[in-house]
This record gives sequence, C-alpha cells and structure tokens, in this order.
Amino acid sequence: MDTDDEMGRPAEFLLVEDNPGDVRLTQEALRECKLRNNLSVVGDGVEALAFLRRQGKYASAPRPDVILLDLNLPKKGGREVLAEIKADSSLRRIPVVIITSSEAEQDVLSSYDLHVNCYVNKPVDLDQFIKVVRSISTFWLTIVKLPGEA
Repeated sequence: MDTDDEMGRPAEFLLVEDNPGDVRLTQEALRECKLRNNLSVVGDGVEALAFLRRQGKYASAPRPDVILLDLNLPKKGGREVLAEIKADSSLRRIPVVIITSSEAEQDVLSSYDLHVNCYVNKPVDLDQFIKVVRSISTFWLTIVKLPGEA
C-alpha cells in the first residue's frame, strides 16, 4: 500500500512507551523509513486509552493506523490496554503490535489470547532496534491492507 495514494495522508502511528530512549529510537527509525508517517507518543496506558477514545486533551487526536504498544507501562499495563482496545468495537480493528523486552512465553500467549496482531521482542542492540521498527513500518504500510475508520 502506498500511504500517500491509498490513504491520501501520512500513516498515523501511536507509540505507547514510557522509556524516552526507546521513544527516540522509534522516532529515528520511522524517519528513516522513507514512508510518510506521523508518530504520536503517550507514556502510559491511561493516556493511550484517552488518546484512542479522543478524550480530554486528546479530543482532536488522529486515529492511528497502527499502535505500537509496550507491555510494561505505568498506570495501566499493556495487557489491560490491549484488552480494552480489542473489546471496543470502534478500536478493535486497529492493528496492535506489542514491542517489548519481555521474552516470557506467558506474555506471548496472553497477548495473542487478547488478539494482538503481532508480538515483537525489543532488540537491545541499537541498530537492530531501528531495523525492527523499520521492518514493522514497512510491513504495515506497504504490504498489509489496513481498514479505514469505521
């Protein structure tokens, strides 16, 4: 999918991440993708749901095309956020990609039980991290047909 032709606008990503270093790396990786995209960032699960529901200061927030979600978040964890997204008929079609440092099999299983679209381990190597984020972006924006807003 060509994000300009198909969507008529840059692709919208929502990054739910509390680690400032990972936020900066994700921003850098998405800039290097050569695909038009916008990245919104929130630092905890409560903010993520307010953003997605366009509540309070997020009343004019763009609807994300893809959500990049960390599991270990303050206030409301990634599993709870994922469960609420997938239980909400107006949000459940937005693809959610878990990007986390957890390699625990139970985290992988519980995420897929909650209907995550894919689960990716955060590489500790900086170059690998950037490569992973670029791959996610390329896959979701050039190969996959994304649903429009319902």
